[in-house]
Amino acid sequence: MPKASSDKIMFYGTGRRKSSIARVRIVPGTGKITINSKDIDEYLTLETLKVIVRQPLVATDTLNKYDVICKVTGGGFSGQAGAIRHGIARALNEANSEYRPMLKVKGFLTRDSRTKERKKYGLKKSRKAPQFSKR
Repeated sequence: MPKASSDKIMFYGTGRRKSSIARVRIVPGTGKITINSKDIDEYLTLETLKVIVRQPLVATDTLNKYDVICKVTGGGFSGQAGAIRHGIARALNEANSEYRPMLKVKGFLTRDSRTKERKKYGLKKSRKAPQFSKR
């Protein structure tokens, strides 16, 4: 449901990936993307991560129609970029339900459930066993 504050319509979406959580707001605007109060070029250094963040906007052809403001916590840059992508897709779906088929086909609305596997006792990591010797 859109929230109106000071005559601006906002759409919200929460994205998650690995251990990152992104709270995303999209506002009608010129296409400016702000992450944790910094411009996308300042926050994300790798070009591939910037492409990942913009994917839902490119798929729905709304790159210059909405400004994206997001707060992201946890994880590394790659996980954060994936979380932001998920959040933007959810917010776009809320803004216009006609975008849903495009976003669903590309897989942007699906939460990537892959996370780190827990460490097991008797092992050094989740699967790595200590060195074995017969003698």
